[in-house]
Amino acid sequence: MIQLEHINLVVSDIPAMLNFYQAVFPHWAVRDQGQGEWHGKARNWLHFGDQYQYIAMSDHGEGNNRQLEGHQVGFAHFAYVTSDIEGVIKRLAISGFVAAKDGAEEPHRRNVYFVDPAGFEVEFVQYLSDDPALRNLSS
Repeated sequence: MIQLEHINLVVSDIPAMLNFYQAVFPHWAVRDQGQGEWHGKARNWLHFGDQYQYIAMSDHGEGNNRQLEGHQVGFAHFAYVTSDIEGVIKRLAISGFVAAKDGAEEPHRRNVYFVDPAGFEVEFVQYLSDDPALRNLSS
C-alpha cells in the first residue's frame, strides 16, 4: 500500500494559509513548527495535520504562484475527498473564502474548487456512490 502522507507548500504567509486549512480540517492541529534556513534564506515552517497526514508550510516563498488558467508547467491542483462537501463550503465561507468554481455536473460525485491564500487550487470532492466504476464516469 502507498498513501500520501504530506504535501510541502512554499508560501509567503503561514497564518493566512493556516486560516484556510483550519476551516477545511477543523479536526487537525499544528503538529510541529520552527525556524530554519533553506539554501541561505531564513524561513519559518509549520506542519498542520493529524497523526497520519499533514500539510507542511514554509514561509520563504517569493513572487506569485503559476496562473491557474495558463499553460505553465507546475502544480495544477490537489484534491481531498470529503463525506460532507456542504460543511467544507460553509466553513470556508465563514472564514471568508469563496469557491473559485464548481466541478462538472456528475450523477455520482460533487466537487468544488477553492484557491488558498498562496494561490494553490484545492479541489474537494464528495462521492455519491460507493461503486468506484461509477465515481469517475461522465454524465
